[in-house]
Amino acid sequence: MTPSNTPSGRRHLLGINGLAPQEIVDLLDRAETAVAISRRPDKKNSVLKGRTQINLFFEASTRTQASFEIAGKRLGADVMNMSVANSSVKKGETLIDTAMTLNAMQPDILIVRHHAAGAVALLAQKVACSVVNAGDGQHEHPTQALLDALTIRRHKGKIERLTVAICGDVLHSRVARSNILLLNALGARVRVVAPSTLLPSGIEKMGVEVFHRMEDGLAGADVVMMLRLQRERMEGAFVPSVREYFRYFGLDGEKLRAAKPDALVMHPGPMNRGVEIASDIADGPQSVIEEQVEMGVAVRMAVIEALVSHNGEPR
Repeated sequence: MTPSNTPSGRRHLLGINGLAPQEIVDLLDRAETAVAISRRPDKKNSVLKGRTQINLFFEASTRTQASFEIAGKRLGADVMNMSVANSSVKKGETLIDTAMTLNAMQPDILIVRHHAAGAVALLAQKVACSVVNAGDGQHEHPTQALLDALTIRRHKGKIERLTVAICGDVLHSRVARSNILLLNALGARVRVVAPSTLLPSGIEKMGVEVFHRMEDGLAGADVVMMLRLQRERMEGAFVPSVREYFRYFGLDGEKLRAAKPDALVMHPGPMNRGVEIASDIADGPQSVIEEQVEMGVAVRMAVIEALVSHNGEPR
């Protein structure tokens, strides 16, 4: 990364960690412009005409991949989705081999999701183009945190001094980690609410308040951010059953009453209805879950444009 403190001065977006507060704000401001573009009849922009974007997903994610694809196309870029399931990676090719092969194709930006923490940063060292981390293991998911922040700011007008409760499977969540880093950087008061089995040891060192009862953690909260119970990442019994989990940690009307009357309800998706959140709450008046999806495209447009515009002429 270059030492510039503006988003356009960075070559990659590998995580929220290391971003200055002003860089985050600049990206959110840029995303506001992208929201306006996405809401007009003609959504196409030619700012990245002639640029090439490759979406490289080693983990399946229809929502995130589609969001990045739409973002790139709205900016006028040529977008290619690389299906790892059908690639030579499945035949034993290493991540470095893949990086070198893609680098030879002269892309301008790579959007990478990988199941191993640190894999995206490693790949970024081997290519000449910009790289965006679309989620690496249990490490970070920076664009999710940015779109969550944009959603909050559009409703509350600010992030500073808001109380945000992040609830659920914090242990396995890269979304939680990126959100904690971003919200703390912008001056929010961050709480985590979860059973002790779903909290990483030493989580307090990240500058959060820890609660083990939803009613306590949600008391007076401005934002309630639910997390997906990531059973595919669990090796062993972290919760007795999904039924018991919902009883104590699923968001329903009774638990939500502990938060402020105008508290936002958020979820990064995909939701497990009746496990993390009741359907009437997910679809209720306080829910901004659908808006988070819209803000995701805008934020990814902002990130792609900021990074690629730093790289000069098309390759």
